[in-house]
Amino acid sequence: MTKNENILIIGAGLCGSLLAVRLAQRGYNITLVEKRPDLRKVTQDAGRSINLALSDRGLRGLRLAGVEAEAKKLCIPMHGRMIHDRAGNSFLSKYSGRQDEYINSISRPGLNMLLLNTAEALPNVELIFNHGCKSVDLEEASATFKDYNSGTEKILKADIILGTDGAGSAVRKSMFEHKKFLFSFSQQWLTHGYKELEIPADKNNGYRTDKGALHIWPRGEDMLIALPNLDGSFTVTLFLPYANSDYCFDTLTTPEKVLEYFTREFPDAVKLMPRLVDEFFENPTGPLGTVKCSPWNCYGKTLLLGDAAHAIVPFYGQGMNASFEDVVVFDEILDRFEGDWKKVFTEYEKARKKDTDAIADLAVDNFHEMKEHTASPLFQQKRKLETAFEAEFPEEYYSKYSLVTFNEAISYDEAMRKGRAQDKAILNLLADERLLDSMTLREKLSLVKKETKEMLHDDAVVRNLK
Repeated sequence: MTKNENILIIGAGLCGSLLAVRLAQRGYNITLVEKRPDLRKVTQDAGRSINLALSDRGLRGLRLAGVEAEAKKLCIPMHGRMIHDRAGNSFLSKYSGRQDEYINSISRPGLNMLLLNTAEALPNVELIFNHGCKSVDLEEASATFKDYNSGTEKILKADIILGTDGAGSAVRKSMFEHKKFLFSFSQQWLTHGYKELEIPADKNNGYRTDKGALHIWPRGEDMLIALPNLDGSFTVTLFLPYANSDYCFDTLTTPEKVLEYFTREFPDAVKLMPRLVDEFFENPTGPLGTVKCSPWNCYGKTLLLGDAAHAIVPFYGQGMNASFEDVVVFDEILDRFEGDWKKVFTEYEKARKKDTDAIADLAVDNFHEMKEHTASPLFQQKRKLETAFEAEFPEEYYSKYSLVTFNEAISYDEAMRKGRAQDKAILNLLADERLLDSMTLREKLSLVKKETKEMLHDDAVVRNLK
């Protein structure tokens, strides 16, 4: 391996920008190409994922690249879910019983700009915008781009190509259409779509509701959420079925119908959104889907990372965090096998695939949990018990949410298996009324651990039989 190797990264979103920074820091020559205009020079489109939830796994990736401190300046801590009922009442369900565990609302474009600025400041990085990838020659490690400014096409060649061009990846499409190796691909859509709205800042640029929480209005089949922004506003996202419901995107076609729906389901939110109806019709409706594929690498010359390899629905707040963790794992694999790209790619996929499949499944699970169960008495009873366990026994108990969100030391796959077993154990014990009021918290934890161990044993037996 020579450090003057040329790496072509296609896609300058969050994953591609962080990857470019880290590989340039390792000494490689990086060409980072993006189909969209430079977001630092254009106005952002309304209704397109303005903010995200940044947590420990994502922070670890930013720390690796030396930009964690700057990124934290863009963050607003959210300590739990603020649940809103139909009557306008609300209560906080904390994410963790440990005081130092919370997630952060962060601006997607703000964070992307930080990473692009960091990459551009490095002497061995070239940024190219307004160039859409048309196809990739997988065997030759070259890609054809259309220059949207001039309308001409150009070919860029490198030693390796890394595809970080998102859920609609052109690099992945070239793999799918390639005839010389077997490529598996699945894309599963939810029956729901999403639309972004806004709670604006008040007249003093303050917040109209609690900025220290992720707000949720769970309504069974539909849901509204809101995340705070630094300017005093909240990005509000409606998740709603496309069809087959009295209130769905197919039926909300008039201002009167939209206002009727929101007033009935989210009365306290309506009061905070003066441009609700206008924004509903101005902003696009987006789909929600999961992408899984394999293999991620081809000929030891091309590799998929981030959403290009494993796009997930947003309900665990882990899409960006998983992509940043991709960069961490890739960097670790490079430490071991640098100089042999085929080995690096193969070992990276072997280390990462089961975990990205796990978080994809967990994200779908959390979609149903958030819209259907977060306000239910049994779920709240479970959350109160878990929060008490984490507060009293912080080294002994982590809820499924904490395992996924706050414990980057374990994999997504392990977090899923242990977390699901714990959830099932606690819910069964609560339903069977075996966690008695007369028991101490230690006794309750011991019983939960015992039941969880049995669940994990049964799960291991089933997995070994498959």
